[in-house]
Amino acid sequence: MAFLSKAVGRIEPSPTVAVTTRANELKAEGRDVIGLGAGEPDFAVPEHAREAAIQAVRDGKSKYTAPDGTPELKDAVRAKFKRENGLDFTRDEVTINVGGKHSIFNAFMATIDSGDEVIIPAPYWVSYPDVVQFAGGTPVFIRAGAEQGFKITPAQLEAAITPRTKWFVFNSPSNPTGAAYTRGEIEALIAVLRRHPHVWIMADDIYEHITYEDFEFFTIAQLAPDLAGRTLTVNGASKAYSMTGWRIGYAAGPRELMRAIAKLQSQSTTNPCAIAQEAARAALEGPQDFLKDRADAFQKRRDLVLDMLGEIDGLSLVKPMGAFYVYPDCSGLIGRRTPDGKTIETDEDLATYLLEAEGCAVVHGRAFGLSPAFRISYAVSSDVLEEACTRIQRACAALS
Repeated sequence: MAFLSKAVGRIEPSPTVAVTTRANELKAEGRDVIGLGAGEPDFAVPEHAREAAIQAVRDGKSKYTAPDGTPELKDAVRAKFKRENGLDFTRDEVTINVGGKHSIFNAFMATIDSGDEVIIPAPYWVSYPDVVQFAGGTPVFIRAGAEQGFKITPAQLEAAITPRTKWFVFNSPSNPTGAAYTRGEIEALIAVLRRHPHVWIMADDIYEHITYEDFEFFTIAQLAPDLAGRTLTVNGASKAYSMTGWRIGYAAGPRELMRAIAKLQSQSTTNPCAIAQEAARAALEGPQDFLKDRADAFQKRRDLVLDMLGEIDGLSLVKPMGAFYVYPDCSGLIGRRTPDGKTIETDEDLATYLLEAEGCAVVHGRAFGLSPAFRISYAVSSDVLEEACTRIQRACAALS
């Protein structure tokens, strides 16, 4: 439509949200559908966080807060960064936003001008390039295929940097692959970034607490204090605490950037939900022992998926070390025909076939910038997951 902005025309609806929406629509029509599209843990919100929200309602904590969050939640975030990452921030170096996605959106909108480039390893979380393009920037993709464990190399990063590079986006553990960088791998990338002082670093740590097999998590600012003046560390309550719908994200970095984000937020949401902020504060300050138990449960689900999908001729898999996704390469299925005679020409065709034939909703790899593949979220119960993998096995076996 002619009256819509060019900025809106540069982006597409989130493919992961679209898959989940479609699965829910089919369920509402009476179809037996298993949704493996959403990055949403099935665990309950911690009891102490729920109780804090209820108490906030009782205490009338439902008024406007500061645009960038309450002092109490900022202090809880500061304590988290100190406790878990060895990072020291002042209150004015912390921002609270309406989800981790909002933290990223605000940062890009506050810093990107037309012509600025943002380096994004591919496969990538679907929203990174769209937000960059909405802000007027240009995404620059570095391909990191299965053959290199879905992780970029220092040489690739060096080659991608130009005088126009504004940001480097680093997500570990990663959505959509679950790839996680070791300390040595991060330090090798840091060595490159030190040579390019004009490049800002966005560390998206949202899956920090979901790692496997004694993997040790590190964030960039932790390993490179000298880069703190151009590093934004992003996290939130959605994944670790299962608080997806509560919409609380947070980030910490240089105070000039924090002031710009606060200004932007004051003209958009005004502030994050006051009650959700109280719940997030309680989540960060309360018991944390359950996080390991949940990671262990996710690891068992990961192993189930790897075992069952590993039996399928035409799929190849890389074992994730974090997050709750598996990203099978389906190149061996391209060119095969469905029972009704349709040819599987793309990973999007395969995702459509899995949904129509077996009621199994996955997200095609094109959405994440690396095809042919698809993403499975194993943030569902083991029983549901086993049934879903059985359906995928059956559907793939029916291809000829």
